[in-house]
Amino acid sequence: MSSSDLSILQGIATTRAIRRYRDEPIPADDLSKILFSASRAPTGSNRQNFRFLCLVDGPRSERAKAILGQSFRSGWAAKQRSDGYGKGSGERDESPKARLARSIQFFVDNFEKTPVVVLPLVLERHGGLVDGASIYPACQNLLLAARALGYGGVLTGWHRPVESELRALLEIPDDYVIAATIPLGKPLGNHGPVRRRPLAELVFEDCWGHPAEWATDPAGTEFTQAGPPQA
Repeated sequence: MSSSDLSILQGIATTRAIRRYRDEPIPADDLSKILFSASRAPTGSNRQNFRFLCLVDGPRSERAKAILGQSFRSGWAAKQRSDGYGKGSGERDESPKARLARSIQFFVDNFEKTPVVVLPLVLERHGGLVDGASIYPACQNLLLAARALGYGGVLTGWHRPVESELRALLEIPDDYVIAATIPLGKPLGNHGPVRRRPLAELVFEDCWGHPAEWATDPAGTEFTQAGPPQA
């Protein structure tokens, strides 16, 4: 199935985190389509209070990618230690945990080569509260559109330790918050299927813990063992 043949439901079911990219630029026309799709997302009271700052190949973009690369490598090193990626199943080369660790290591080691990095910005309100309802639907639209066009990305938050440095370099207004960092590129690997917990563990009807008999996974769905156990 080509990317252009994807239905919305197929796109949702196969849009997973992509952290390894080919050394290929994203054509301007495709990037415009991706950002157009992001701009169609709903916002609170239809305020359209988000903006997108795209880091491609200009001098400030290159410097910003370098700043982000250092922050991402530090963030991953800390997460490796705190989450025990080298312990338990992580000691087995072909375990999901070990494969994920290798993918993230490649991601952070090559961050500066990422074809496009998108910084979603949202107007700050209520004394510092990020208006997530007005930015994260747009982020998901962006990732789904990238998937439809044959690209991939991942929503991350390791920009936070260097946010002040990025603000100064990129002249971001004080009243806008960097809500995420989304790298984009042509995948080295493959898309989907997305593996999650069985629907019966996640959906209740009428009251907490009461099974929703109609909440069934499509035939052939693959599951993950990650996440909290069934309530």
